[in-house]
Amino acid sequence: MTLLLNCDLGESYGSWTMGLDAAVMPHIDQANIACGFHAGDPLVMHDTLQLARQHGVRIGAHPAYPDLGGFGRRSMNCSPQEIRTFVTYQAAALAGMAQSLELQLEYIKPHGALYNDMMARADVRHAIMEAVAGFYLPVKLMLQATPEADLHRKEAEHYGIKLLFEAFADRCYDDDGKLLSRSKPGAVHSRDKMLAQVEQLLRHGTVTTASGLIIPLHADSLCVHGDNMEAVQSVADIRALITA
Repeated sequence: MTLLLNCDLGESYGSWTMGLDAAVMPHIDQANIACGFHAGDPLVMHDTLQLARQHGVRIGAHPAYPDLGGFGRRSMNCSPQEIRTFVTYQAAALAGMAQSLELQLEYIKPHGALYNDMMARADVRHAIMEAVAGFYLPVKLMLQATPEADLHRKEAEHYGIKLLFEAFADRCYDDDGKLLSRSKPGAVHSRDKMLAQVEQLLRHGTVTTASGLIIPLHADSLCVHGDNMEAVQSVADIRALITA
């Protein structure tokens, strides 16, 4: 398996600085850039795009519920039409700024609660797929690699869109192929377990669950984080594994 590395970036705004974007950007392939609804602002979006161009990193929009105060981590009772339009609005803002820098938006990856709702609820997922299908550029939708991937592919075919499946480097998986709840012990891997999981994915296309079960997991991209220097070093180590 060949894996790309994606990271949520551009989440600073105003005088508030989030993450170490400049430090992590040289190690990744895909930048999921906040579009202002949960984080980010026009200046941060522009600077993050410039940084991605400098390092040859692919551009993805990272739209969220309109929840700046809650960092997009609170689910909202939005209609399918509202979801379609605010996903389109955010992606279009980033795509326009990217075009002005001679870059092109390649995919959309929802953020936070919107991502979780997309994976749990068909109505939310279909609204997002409709937004992707109706976008003025041919963009892909990034979502979590799970045992329901065949269903998600069929849904995507219905809307005429393409998918990118992502796995998580530092999260433990449950026996159902979904992420182990953060409320359970061992939900977040130590550095050694994280690197072992990445190597297992690369070599065998599988992960070992919390109970020790080995299950297949096909992924196109691996989600990593650049929140602090320890996390950035972990991303560099993952990049070294993939390169090797």
